[in-house]
Amino acid sequence: MMILIFLLAFIVAVFLYLRFNPQFGGSVTAEHKDYYADSEYWDGKKFDNLTETSFDINIRRLPRLIKNQFTNTKARRPKNPIPVVKFDAATFESQPQKPKFIWYGHSVLLLQINGKNLLIDPMFGGDTTPIAPVPSKRFSRNTLAIIDELPPIDAILLTHDHYDHLDYHSIQQLKTKVHTFYVALGVARHLERWGIPNRKITEFNWWQSITLHNIKITFTPSRHFSGRGLTDRAKTLWGGWVFESPQHCIYWSGDGGYGNHFKTIASKFSPFDWAFIECGQYNENWHPIHMYPEESVQAAIDVKAPISIPVHWGGFTLALHTWKEPVERFVAAAQQKNIRTCTPQIGEIVILGEEPKANNWYVDLE
Repeated sequence: MMILIFLLAFIVAVFLYLRFNPQFGGSVTAEHKDYYADSEYWDGKKFDNLTETSFDINIRRLPRLIKNQFTNTKARRPKNPIPVVKFDAATFESQPQKPKFIWYGHSVLLLQINGKNLLIDPMFGGDTTPIAPVPSKRFSRNTLAIIDELPPIDAILLTHDHYDHLDYHSIQQLKTKVHTFYVALGVARHLERWGIPNRKITEFNWWQSITLHNIKITFTPSRHFSGRGLTDRAKTLWGGWVFESPQHCIYWSGDGGYGNHFKTIASKFSPFDWAFIECGQYNENWHPIHMYPEESVQAAIDVKAPISIPVHWGGFTLALHTWKEPVERFVAAAQQKNIRTCTPQIGEIVILGEEPKANNWYVDLE
């Protein structure tokens, strides 16, 4: 009898945790599904990639994966916290006619184009596994405090709803600094649960566009998946962004595996000034949804970008590779292909036309 009571109490506790922990975001309702049915990428139960995509972490492989998670841990994160360059408002506000950006590690980017400030995937939190028993701590410290230093944000753009891209605490701190949110189809329900008014949120299907202050913003396909809980896998869309002004064009790939969509995007939008390409957190077990660095370089070639910036590294340990491996392999492969790269320090301001030719700041960090 006591065992039954214990099990019942445990089930109730898990239910309450899943129901009331805000990090999970909003639940999928029948009304949501009816709305998603207007998308040709919704199959009635979930969103699908343009290319058939599957990865299998089955019960047979699970013990080895768990074991590997606790091996080689020292090389998989820096010995000391990675410093963040302090925000320089005067430099960032200068030359508004030139695009500029600040990369804050992993996939957080502050982009200025046409003098407007856009913030992509603003996960400034210190842990990318906030609901898991084993934390994945950020490589840099006190990053939530960066939000207070940032200028007013004209729009936040969210590629998908994974925890390393969408963070409850970050959104709470950003609420008063942001005019509007542009998000992948389905992600609005999370923001609404967190107190963001629906009138501030615009959801995007693939290839949908909107114009913000003479900047055309388009949501583009990627090869990935989504979900924050036990039952909402692929219940929101995922993708990347293209930003077009009369003078400039910039591409943000979003997370995902390699595919023909890169060439399709190039045919619709290039030439680009910059391409920010996902590079990191890859593994043979989930290769279809995260590129190897050499594939990231090929993606940069496919989109015909004169300068490519690897992102999705330098923030968290979410795979088994060492923390430097993604950028080292990316730079090496780019050199072989004669592709120009830009690898700024975390927090460094980069201005179009003034990109550092070489910045291997990570080399001397252990």
